[in-house]
Amino acid sequence: MSPLSTEYIYPTRVIWEQGNITNSREFLKVKTGQATLVNDNMIELKNVGSQQASVILDFGKEINGSVELVTGMTTGGNKTQKVRLRFGESVSETNAEIGLHGATNDHAMRDFTIELPWLGKNKTGETGFRFLRIDLLGEDTSLLLREVRAAATYRDIPYVGSFKSSDERLNKIWEVGAYTVHVNMQDYLWDAIKRDRLVWVGDLHPEVATINTVFGYNDVVPKSLDLARETTPLPNWMCGISTYSMWWIIIHHDWYMHHADVAYLKEQQEYLAGLVRLITSKIGPDSKEFFDGTRFLDWPSSDNPEAIHAGLQAMALWSLEEASKLAKVIGDVETMKIADEGVMKLKKYIPAHANSKQAAALLGLTGLGDAQQMDSEVISVGGAKNFSTFYGYYMLQTMAKAENYQAAIDIIRNYWGAMLDLGATTFWEDFNMDWLPNAARIDELVPQGKIDIHASFGDYCYQGFRHSFSHGWASGPTAWMTEHILGIKVVEAGAKTILVRPNLGDLKFAEGTFPTPFGPLFVRHEKQQNKSVKTIIKAPKGVKIIR
Repeated sequence: MSPLSTEYIYPTRVIWEQGNITNSREFLKVKTGQATLVNDNMIELKNVGSQQASVILDFGKEINGSVELVTGMTTGGNKTQKVRLRFGESVSETNAEIGLHGATNDHAMRDFTIELPWLGKNKTGETGFRFLRIDLLGEDTSLLLREVRAAATYRDIPYVGSFKSSDERLNKIWEVGAYTVHVNMQDYLWDAIKRDRLVWVGDLHPEVATINTVFGYNDVVPKSLDLARETTPLPNWMCGISTYSMWWIIIHHDWYMHHADVAYLKEQQEYLAGLVRLITSKIGPDSKEFFDGTRFLDWPSSDNPEAIHAGLQAMALWSLEEASKLAKVIGDVETMKIADEGVMKLKKYIPAHANSKQAAALLGLTGLGDAQQMDSEVISVGGAKNFSTFYGYYMLQTMAKAENYQAAIDIIRNYWGAMLDLGATTFWEDFNMDWLPNAARIDELVPQGKIDIHASFGDYCYQGFRHSFSHGWASGPTAWMTEHILGIKVVEAGAKTILVRPNLGDLKFAEGTFPTPFGPLFVRHEKQQNKSVKTIIKAPKGVKIIR
């Protein structure tokens, strides 16, 4: 039985139309999804000669799914009609030709021609999209449509976690981060719903942090972790990337801390033991890492080999520390010993941060660098400049470790908030503050003199329209705000003990809920006139609270 549900979503706007189209307001009406013998209130697209009828529809938010077109009884010789469909995460993507500015059908078809039946319906395509362009093809022909609706597939699960504060911008960022991960919780936990629609293990780490924060236990996580293990026999690296195998260990530790499933953890023992030995074999006699495979942290750091080296050193340390804890839980003394020896060896060499916010974040988090120094020298310099959507989470985590909470909150507002200002309903594969000047919104036709932010920017594998605008690894602020603003941190496996220590910064109040195996935890923090914080905590039975 599929874990996915289907929701039919109707257009909220007709963004643009050209040619001969009548009754386009009917696109916005919720109907039945059923063709009928009565040709009432039909939308007609009519091509006069070679003049083409076209329309762009907005479904209001980014979704994963297909589109369903319900037709009427068109008169004339041709009973079937051909249309071209172009899906887009931005309005401008619906107007792009394949191959232009990175527009592609990779991973999911977003530009294709189909033939529609006379008096029937056709459900077609599956991709990540918010916008749809329909072009009627052929000369001197017409098409009657009763309705066009999106069939969105998603997991119908409650948002157990919540966040509300005196800043509506932060509230919206928390919600959009949660939704970005939710829409990627398909049969497996994907990186993105347009591209790549794959289980990339590094992407999973911030996604799983968000799932633990918002939804609690969901089988999409172990299912995806197991797929990565089963498709990666040792000594291969998951997804061909050494750090992604390290992320697999770190995710397992985080998952265990929230859910304490020892039986599931024991299923990983053999692979974990082999992976620990593989990681430690890549530490040289000089205590420096020398990992093979693809040497990767995130896209924006890809041209800085010194930063990647520092990051790999830190990631090896972090993953072996977590591996030692997991090995102890399952009683694998030998693997714990090997991991501990690797940790001691790695700590003997301190790499330079190479002026990279990514490297500085990992060095600060793992103790290979002083968090306050990494923050003041690198991470906070220029504020959100040179942040990235994936490693921005770890930059924020190091800022929290340095107790620079207010600056971190401001960066969340400025960096992730800027995507919302451009019309985003999910967070992107990457974003750069340098893209902002004179950029048009993604939910409008690009005005003359404005810059098309989707077509014009992006790098590496995400140039132009190939850029994913719904990427789960960008959800870090959701988990971060719950952990640091609400101050909720699991300190005993299974969420049996939770530390509650808020950091409101300039907020007047913040409140929210957090899922535990015992039920949701509620906290509310309110700043008093004397600047002290009054806290109310309602914990489920079985959860011990430390303040």
